[in-house]
Amino acid sequence: MENILDLKTVNDLQEFRFLIPSYQRGYRWSSNQIKDLLNDIYEFKPKEVQNSDNKTWYCLQPVVVKKIDDTYFEVIDGQQRLTSIYIILFYLNQQYADDFKQKLFKLEYETRKDSETFLVELNNTTNHNNIDYFYISEAYKTVREWFLEKGNSFNRNEFESNFKFNTRVIWYESTEEDSVAIFTRINIGKIPLTNSELIKALFLNSSNFIDKNEKLRLRQLEIASEWDNIEQTLQKDKIWYFLTENKKSTNRIEFIFELMNDENDGNDLYSTFRFFQKKLKNKNEKLINEFWLQIKRRYQIFCEWYEERELYHKIGYLICVGFTDIKTLYEYNNSMTKSEFKLKLDELIKSSVKNIKLNELQYDDKDDVKRILLLYNIVTMLKTTKDNSYFPFDSFKKDNWDIEHITSVKSEMPDKGREEWLKDAKIFIDPEIDKKDKLKNKIDNFNDFKDNDLFKEIYDEIILHFNSNLKDSDVNDISNLTLLDSSTNRGYKNAVFPIKRKTIINRDKEGVFIPLCTKNVFLKYFSEYPPKISFWTEEDRENYEKDLEKTLSEFLN
Repeated sequence: MENILDLKTVNDLQEFRFLIPSYQRGYRWSSNQIKDLLNDIYEFKPKEVQNSDNKTWYCLQPVVVKKIDDTYFEVIDGQQRLTSIYIILFYLNQQYADDFKQKLFKLEYETRKDSETFLVELNNTTNHNNIDYFYISEAYKTVREWFLEKGNSFNRNEFESNFKFNTRVIWYESTEEDSVAIFTRINIGKIPLTNSELIKALFLNSSNFIDKNEKLRLRQLEIASEWDNIEQTLQKDKIWYFLTENKKSTNRIEFIFELMNDENDGNDLYSTFRFFQKKLKNKNEKLINEFWLQIKRRYQIFCEWYEERELYHKIGYLICVGFTDIKTLYEYNNSMTKSEFKLKLDELIKSSVKNIKLNELQYDDKDDVKRILLLYNIVTMLKTTKDNSYFPFDSFKKDNWDIEHITSVKSEMPDKGREEWLKDAKIFIDPEIDKKDKLKNKIDNFNDFKDNDLFKEIYDEIILHFNSNLKDSDVNDISNLTLLDSSTNRGYKNAVFPIKRKTIINRDKEGVFIPLCTKNVFLKYFSEYPPKISFWTEEDRENYEKDLEKTLSEFLN
């Protein structure tokens, strides 16, 4: 039999039932894509064709199907468009009373047992049951909002007629046996399909399984369900940023496939898919199950690392500083006992800081300083046995945490907000140092904020007041450095120590993540009582550096 190539109006589709097979990607159209389709239909005006009774029509991209029976089709390509068409038709149908509602085509997702029921009960509520239902319900909300924005002057009947009868899809009905082969051939050149989506087709292809019966269907559903579970777990930023340095990925399960690809070609976008395609070319159930178990094994090990607090922090540190990668750690894990693996992690951590001399660290040694301060926070948390909290690598990476001076430096004079900067500093001036309020009076009488030279004079005097115990050569020393997120850093514009302290406390109250050791610095935990709250003193600096040395002694030479 020959393949069928035809044009069908949207209305012609109404009599059919469509199966979205398990090897297909899920529904992922964005709000913008839905609006683009609606706007295109709205703006299209059919015209008479000369010397013909026909009119022009709006053409959608192909829908590739394979017949199951006379009105039932497997969708090989085009399910995103088909689902979007259904969502628009469903919304238009809601304007009719029950007795006058139009018959719509039926859609069924093989991996979603209740999908047919879900699709006939769409409403203006976001569904969080799974990622497909989430995108479908969001698309329905977008359709509803688009129509509501058009207002009462909008002619819905004209739009509906235009959509149903003047919009056509290219209908390609294939008679080829292997649906997945067609699917791969169609999509291999399309950027929207990822390696993981193509690999999913390899795993869930019916021809991979010997028993063409209920056992086959259940096994496919089992793999699809496990696939969903892995993807949903990796979509949680806490575990994702623990495992990856700062990797952007839509389908995060692809991360596991990339780890398994021993023949990676950086010049080939689909190198990982080709690796699996070659490995699974024999298409037998045993091979599929073996490879799927390897994928699950990696996922389970990663979850075990995430759940065990010591492993989580030590592995998270090594990944965060880029000293090793998950693939190498997984290989160590497989070749060692658990106790040997933990010793190996300690050995790797020691190697990551072996050339660093703590007492020589300066602000300009940014990579080394950041590495030391991160490790300091990690080890401090692990030594706090009564605290079961986890260091949030997701916040640390997404909020761009970096090194920052604890007390101000002269070189970072503010360009804007100078009047506010002076007022903030004035509140915390120490009367024991500022005899007869000389500095306070200068601040009160100062108004030449645009004169850089004059402002620099009073600025330097304020910095000297708060850094009176700090030598210029010490300002960039490790004893005056800590970790801070970029938004807080920008927010207080090189403020004096007490303003920084107040900002940190307020952000901590608001629930913003503050690394434990940074919090300890600004809460003055290294000082003897009573501490000088408004100053980062020599005693503070010495005690802070001693705590650094003591905490990291097992890792530093």
